[in-house]
Amino acid sequence: MRDFILKRMIAVILAFIFVYGFYVILHGHISPGGSFAGGIIVSLSFIAFATVYGIDKGKEKLPEKFLVWVESYGTLWYGLMGLVGICKGAPFLANKLAGIDLGVPGTLSSGGLIGLIGFGVGIRVASTMITLFYTLMEGDA
Repeated sequence: MRDFILKRMIAVILAFIFVYGFYVILHGHISPGGSFAGGIIVSLSFIAFATVYGIDKGKEKLPEKFLVWVESYGTLWYGLMGLVGICKGAPFLANKLAGIDLGVPGTLSSGGLIGLIGFGVGIRVASTMITLFYTLMEGDA
């Protein structure tokens, strides 16, 4: 695209969209939203960048190799957080049963491992959506 105004507006707005996506991911256990919705918002910031500036520039910023790495480690992170409960003699993904401090209700540190689990899911969702976008755009070329 050659639209100067659109490129400038996207350059200003993308950082806010990206930060808001991580806000939704990290606050998902105490407010509406969560890791899936936040991951979609984060991915939309990169998809908007690749749409306006071109798919090649998008792939320069986030190469597919890096996205595969993030997808793998997002899943691994989720599994490791689940194993914490097993290591403490409780079921998979156990929180309170495993003796993990749940914190003060309504604060960011409440919920025990839920915030950390949500972070892994959020980055996994974001990287998967960007990979799907790249794959669909290759079909158009």
